[in-house]
Amino acid sequence: MRILLFVIAICIVFPAFGQRGKKKEDEETNTVAPVYVEGVIYSLPQTGIRIHVEAIKTDFVAGPYAPFAEQLLGIKDVKTQSQTRWKLGRVYLETFSEPDPRQVYKAMGNIASLISLTPEGCIAGINTADLPARNVPVVTNPVSHSTDDSGLVFTDLSDLPFFTAVDSTSNSRAVHLSIEQKAAQTASRILECRKMSFELVAGYLDVLPPDGRGYEASLGEFDKLEKEYLSLFIGKSSSRDYDFSFEYIPSETANKGDVVFRFSEDKGVLEKSDLSGKPVMIEVSGEESLSDNYAKLKKSENPDAGDSGVYYRQPGVADVKLIYELKTIATAHLTIAQFGSVAPVPENFLNGNYSVEFHPETGAIKNIIQNIK
Repeated sequence: MRILLFVIAICIVFPAFGQRGKKKEDEETNTVAPVYVEGVIYSLPQTGIRIHVEAIKTDFVAGPYAPFAEQLLGIKDVKTQSQTRWKLGRVYLETFSEPDPRQVYKAMGNIASLISLTPEGCIAGINTADLPARNVPVVTNPVSHSTDDSGLVFTDLSDLPFFTAVDSTSNSRAVHLSIEQKAAQTASRILECRKMSFELVAGYLDVLPPDGRGYEASLGEFDKLEKEYLSLFIGKSSSRDYDFSFEYIPSETANKGDVVFRFSEDKGVLEKSDLSGKPVMIEVSGEESLSDNYAKLKKSENPDAGDSGVYYRQPGVADVKLIYELKTIATAHLTIAQFGSVAPVPENFLNGNYSVEFHPETGAIKNIIQNIK
């Protein structure tokens, strides 16, 4: 009997001792219950600003007879040096979205099989089907311009020779005309064109054009010829518009005075690293009260919030200014995703009974629909 009681006591004590030993061993090794280690990696989007700039390039070529314009034609302040000048034209802003490298997550567990992503890898939906296709076109940002000024040439006017005619007064030798003499001949042609146009309009010519079309054609030819002659004094100019684009990603903190590009009246639109131009600055000021209110409410009372690794973004807003030489040249009020707050999607919406769709541009929740079985 004593032996039987001893065996029963041993059987009761050893399991309890083994359990205490196993518990102590687990505490010492800090082992935890197994968790999901595989999932779907995704990111939330951030907002970028694309700045489109129109710049106007004006090329001027001085006329060869510019120094004699006032003396022969009474035209003052004629430019005698060729030059190229740029000026800023229209400036406008637009936004684009891309994955935010600071907001990358991993959806864990069963919910990972229900995640839908955009082509860029941003979250698009949960437990959704047939999401609309989102094709983001490739945007090329021009940052250079051509230097073609082939249109600024002067016509070779064959009726204004560079030598005098051979006669007995020049000992049968051609005499080279000076530039001043050539200018005087050209000025004479201009005055003749004006005189002929006046006589045609006034009806003083002996032979008039037979009809209205001939009349208009004659006046047009006189005007064209006069302009060609006149350009030899006042020069020629041509203008051309160029479009440039630059991209800028606002940081989550306030952005005050970042250089986007540079501009020079001599060289035009330049990269921000080219110090030969004056800086064009961008200022981005977020709406702090909106962001603060989001931050106050994003904390969840559910201790399991975020365990599934699914997050959304409530975007912020900001005022944007583009400044050149202390003058504001463009403004906009934009939605900026990274100026808002990130919060976990409530776990009770991730049990497969709900469909959640996100705005791919901002990561905000677009709608939540309960699936009725």
